[in-house]
Amino acid sequence: MAEKTVSLRGLKCPLPALRTRKLLAGMASGDELTIECTDPLAAIDIPNLLRQTGDKLEDKAQAEGVLTFKIRKK
Repeated sequence: MAEKTVSLRGLKCPLPALRTRKLLAGMASGDELTIECTDPLAAIDIPNLLRQTGDKLEDKAQAEGVLTFKIRKK
């Protein structure tokens, strides 16, 4: 299982969700992706994307204006 961390800081809606979708498409089942972004709408967009793809949100955190999502590829 691979782990990857990607910074999407500074990108505005819908780019964080679109980039996350593209990253997940290139990953194997069981891989973990950590996304860091600053767009407040990502708090809505990323969970909605995962409901569509079926991938699992392992953890979500917010600190100092940065949202961090840990995602497990299905």
